Amino acid sequence: MKPIKKVLFCKGIFYYWKEGDLHTDKGVIKEEALKKAKEEVTAVSGEIFRVFEPTFIDLLAKMKRGPQIMIPKDVGLIFSRTNLDKDSIVVEAGTGSGASAMHLARFVKKVISYERREEFHQVAKENVEFFEAKNVTLKLADIENGIEEKNVDLILLDLAEPWKVIEQSYNALKQGRYLAIYLPNITQMLHFVQKAQEKFYIEYVGEVLEREWHIEEKRVRPQSSMIAHTAFLCFARKL
Repeated sequence: MKPIKKVLFCKGIFYYWKEGDLHTDKGVIKEEALKKAKEEVTAVSGEIFRVFEPTFIDLLAKMKRGPQIMIPKDVGLIFSRTNLDKDSIVVEAGTGSGASAMHLARFVKKVISYERREEFHQVAKENVEFFEAKNVTLKLADIENGIEEKNVDLILLDLAEPWKVIEQSYNALKQGRYLAIYLPNITQMLHFVQKAQEKFYIEYVGEVLEREWHIEEKRVRPQSSMIAHTAFLCFARKL
């Protein structure tokens, strides 16, 4: 996948430019004009577009998708509860499309991500290149067979049976650091907690619900739909 070079905005719609002429419903913008554009650019039709540098959220919207990705509302809780910083080393498993690895890579020193399915591993490789994430290492391997990295600051498991990696996670984590679990079903979470509490202190189990509001002049109302349950999160601290 080629990287997005510029984001354009016109009348409530965003457009993403990689290379060549950009064809939009409001007219064609020539490549030569796009290369020179700083704040705005004019289409052949005369329509004016505002020009932005792409942000992480822009890239996230256009990344290649395989399995369902972890979305920002859940990633935010992981950051806020696990004491991550620019010197942190993170191991995750269940790479999927690589969205969580891309989120983490923005703020930590290094991310090592395990994925046992070849097709997901290949999707993630394309996304690492798309995001130009130099501090992400992808491993085509089953984390149940062991974690090579030691003294890591966080282990994040997006797996159907994370209780099978409790021992491996305990041996790889620094004292007092976190094993974070991401699961869609509360019965899965119950099983994990029952298995993990001998070696970990279960500090938090919960979910994040997000509701957007619509504001128009003096009228405000909640959006009719909301981002409700996506997954349960557990933060278990190594004893």
